[in-house]
Amino acid sequence: MSRYGGVAVEVIRVGVVGAGANTVEKHIPNLQAIEGVEIVSVCNRTRESSERVAKQFHIPKVYDNWRELVDAPDTNAIVIGTWPYMHCPVTLAALQANKHVMTEARMAMNLREARQMLEAAKMRPHLVVQVVPSPFTLRVDNTIKRLIAEGYLGDIFAIEVRAGGTFIDRDSPLHWRQDFDLSGFNTMTLGIWYEAVMRWVGEAKRVTALGKTFVPMRRDASGNLKAVRIPDHLEVVAEMACGAIAHFQISAVTGLAGGPEAWLFGSEGTLRLADGRLFGGRRGDSALTEIPVPPEEEGKWRVEEEFVNAIRGKEKIQLTTFEDGVKYMEFTEAAIRSMAEGRTVAIGDLL
Repeated sequence: MSRYGGVAVEVIRVGVVGAGANTVEKHIPNLQAIEGVEIVSVCNRTRESSERVAKQFHIPKVYDNWRELVDAPDTNAIVIGTWPYMHCPVTLAALQANKHVMTEARMAMNLREARQMLEAAKMRPHLVVQVVPSPFTLRVDNTIKRLIAEGYLGDIFAIEVRAGGTFIDRDSPLHWRQDFDLSGFNTMTLGIWYEAVMRWVGEAKRVTALGKTFVPMRRDASGNLKAVRIPDHLEVVAEMACGAIAHFQISAVTGLAGGPEAWLFGSEGTLRLADGRLFGGRRGDSALTEIPVPPEEEGKWRVEEEFVNAIRGKEKIQLTTFEDGVKYMEFTEAAIRSMAEGRTVAIGDLL
């Protein structure tokens, strides 16, 4: 315990494994802005990049090996800002070292890893674990859930999500999201959008998917050609537990299709989310009109605040729990298996 402004607070000493864009732009500065939180160490992919981040944020200790950072006694919480390939091993090591964990999304490479992480967390219920949430819909989530609960839509029949709007770049180097060795079964923004939909209407039961990779080889960071195993265009149809049929189109080839949008179609009304704005209409209306989001319902990014508050016993993790992370990894894996095997995959049958 230490005193900040005359108030005793638990000092949270954080080690950072992987200082990617989101970690540098959000996690580190937002954590440092909270009283009683200290970023004490960092380990990035290279010594040079680690020292650059340490200098930028006045972090006192740089490690060359992430395991040494996790095992060191100078921290009681670990933030994981790497690509998905490291999320599971670092999480398991941190929990074994009796440390709280916040990991960047997507939760893991695949469902097996996500389940390992959840089981390890359940064995240490005194520790806080959190996956960084899908941010696309935070502002409107509460309003959408309220409208559904009030019967604005009636029975929900169909859900449509489209994300893309760009022409494919055949010459760009291999992005980490296209690299199966770094991203695993995570496919473009599919899991991000499914996580948002899951907040509104719950999870899927069965999944059918079809996808295609139009540029089968790209050059990696070393300039070597590498096979691309992640599709450039993906169509997913899902039977939702709520009774609706959901369609997700996630694409890198749909040039000029417009920005991402989500539609909810019900027996009595329709909701559309686009450009961060919510629109709706009910039976008898001639067109959709914008629905204001009341200030008291408007969500915002508060990931780091929620993590710290949970450690201090002030609130429980909501966005996002490991349980929900496993659910969206189930959906992602079901989609990939369906695409590969040419069949519908029941999520309940996934091993």
